[in-house]
Amino acid sequence: MKSIVKKVCYTLAGVLAVIPTTTFASISSLDLGDYTLTGSYALPTGTASEASAVTWNWTTDTLFVLGDEGDALVEVSKTGTQLSSMTLTGFKDTEGLTYIGGSQFVLTEERLRSAYLLNFMAGTSVDRGSLSFANLGDTVENIGIEGISYDPQDGSFITVKEKMPQEVNKNTITFGGSSVVTSLFTPNLGLLDLSDVQVLSTVTSAGSADEDNLLILSQESSKLFEVSRTGAILSQLNLGALGLPGSTEGVTIDRAGIVYLVAEEGINEGPTLYTLSPTPVPLPGALVLLGSGLAGLAGVDRRRKNS
Repeated sequence: MKSIVKKVCYTLAGVLAVIPTTTFASISSLDLGDYTLTGSYALPTGTASEASAVTWNWTTDTLFVLGDEGDALVEVSKTGTQLSSMTLTGFKDTEGLTYIGGSQFVLTEERLRSAYLLNFMAGTSVDRGSLSFANLGDTVENIGIEGISYDPQDGSFITVKEKMPQEVNKNTITFGGSSVVTSLFTPNLGLLDLSDVQVLSTVTSAGSADEDNLLILSQESSKLFEVSRTGAILSQLNLGALGLPGSTEGVTIDRAGIVYLVAEEGINEGPTLYTLSPTPVPLPGALVLLGSGLAGLAGVDRRRKNS
């Protein structure tokens, strides 16, 4: 488990969050060993059937959920309440979803191993055939692309292939054109499958320790890993020990460091949203540290004025 200092940072971030700001704060690092289950919420069953992918929209601070039936893209609150939706037609096996900014999302078809660029417009409908796309590999059986995540550092995408073989790839995509797919690392994580991936550069501060790292989810092993871009395991969490079902397939994270997971079946045997949060240090101790830090800054300021 990483240093207690990280827990202090999370707690102080929560305290400072009450101060009005026009931009999202960013986490500097995380340790999955510090995380616990803090919420479970039923998702709308009609439009988020068989929820298999979730992504955090940093513009609206809401979540978007995609089912593997490819019937709709659904916007929900962080407690699973439906806010809006867009009907999808022509899709058969949607498993990957990521937000890239400006109301735009990229979703993937597992077997076709294709990525599609979609502009979300609530209350409307879009057919797969009308979208710009790019092929990320040859068509395979039900062991293809399970997850995709946008990397704002260079505009590329990280994808995971489920198994036979497992793959973690970097994709430079030109929608409506070609794509360049290269192996990021050969997975040797001891996982039965790879179900989703989340790039941490979307939520970490520039130059931070975890900026280049990834979250990788395994449905069949019921585990969540933080790994480096060379495949080194940095921290991990046993989801089964937290009571999460074996159908947990999608993962995302926001800039508060909250991890969101979606499962095909959970509460009332329907699609479910789960939240995982880092365990904070006791608040009084954190406030003491905050007060000491502020006092130190004030002392520095006084010395500057007196010098």
